Amino acid sequence: MKDWIEGFQESIDYVEANITQELDIEKVAQKAALSLFYYQRIFGALCGMTVGDYIRARRMTLAAQELAGSEVKVIEVAMKYGYDSPDSFAKAFQRFHGITPSQAKEPGAKLKSCSPMHIKISLEGGNMLDYQIVEKAQFTIVGVRREFNSDTSYQEVPKFWDEWMEQGEKRSIMGTFGACLDMRGKLFDYWIADMYFPWEEIPEGCETKVIPGSLWAQFPCELSNLQDTNTKIWSEWLPALKGYTLAGDYDIEVYLPSKEIPGKVDCFIWVPLKKTND
Repeated sequence: MKDWIEGFQESIDYVEANITQELDIEKVAQKAALSLFYYQRIFGALCGMTVGDYIRARRMTLAAQELAGSEVKVIEVAMKYGYDSPDSFAKAFQRFHGITPSQAKEPGAKLKSCSPMHIKISLEGGNMLDYQIVEKAQFTIVGVRREFNSDTSYQEVPKFWDEWMEQGEKRSIMGTFGACLDMRGKLFDYWIADMYFPWEEIPEGCETKVIPGSLWAQFPCELSNLQDTNTKIWSEWLPALKGYTLAGDYDIEVYLPSKEIPGKVDCFIWVPLKKTND
């Protein structure tokens, strides 16, 4: 756990050391020895904000400190922190602080501050998160996909499900899987999908995707706390994980009819793993 946390802290220290430069989030993720997909997931769970929001908050904090009570020109500060024009800087500044850059220069101006983050993981309360490590062969899903931004996905993905479920019996896909795949920076594809078999026809408007064989950490959860479980996976379970590391830039939600309670849906989150050499 110490090495994992140190790597993550190194990535934050790298952001701080290069805060006035153009930051490539993929390079930031490399400092933590994580893929961009998982880095953004874990950052949000640990820090309560996206990487991009953190960088903007730190830049706005430092910019305000330079402007407060000084004769420095707004355009100079704007350019230093990566803004091409005073107008774009002023809009971002006002969104964060609630006042304009010029007002920040006045005595007694009220400003907001975001301190540099220091990652610490502490075990408190003995919270339990049940899981199994299972091995599954390669399989193929068939379904519909939509592109999402990781900054807003917690709000927007449920809306995607609502739209799909509103189709009722007209749905060509029942929704066995909710799969986060193909991360591209902040963007990723989310699939509502079922298992696909080669002898079946692909429904109109649907596509197929091969999911590689892997070890998976399988977390049972309830529909009502799926997002909470997802957050705990990245913020509590992963930092304490021993003997395994993440494999593949994807994870999958699974929805199956309960074998014990008629009408109930059993939910799982699958995270791909591979064994480490230590």
